[in-house]
Amino acid sequence: MAYRAVTELHPNGQRVHAALIAADVAGRIVETIEPSPTAVAAAEQLGIEVGQIANSLIFDADGEPVLVMTSGAHRVDTDALARTLGVNSVRRPDADFVRRATGQPIGGVAPVGHPAPLRTIVDTHLATWDEVWAAGGHPHYVFPTSFAELVRITAGTPMPVGVGQVSAD
Repeated sequence: MAYRAVTELHPNGQRVHAALIAADVAGRIVETIEPSPTAVAAAEQLGIEVGQIANSLIFDADGEPVLVMTSGAHRVDTDALARTLGVNSVRRPDADFVRRATGQPIGGVAPVGHPAPLRTIVDTHLATWDEVWAAGGHPHYVFPTSFAELVRITAGTPMPVGVGQVSAD
């Protein structure tokens, strides 16, 4: 596995760490040796299946940020998600929108540690595994967690979000 304990956390990691401690999360942030720009790269470094990567994706839902914690095994069906959320459109925003909403860079967005709580959706596909890994506020930081813990710490709504998983109703 290509990660190590972090001796000194970046300020974003410090905020995420504090939020994890406050939420009584046992898993601790570790640092990947190489950048993990994709779920595949992160899974390779952690020695896990790509579906165990809990991608933290920020979407622009009619101008409001929505955090979708999705399995690295699939893409989010934005059209179905917009229907489910009752908004006109859900789209991927630019890096500035993500940073304003989270205080964190794309590629390192954590499920917690944001300036304000975000409406959050947690992909039910993540429940497939006992352990999943989420970003820790920096592109090299990740931490182990579980589907149930992600729902709890984000006050998220569990639902299927992957292409072909979301009902077209």
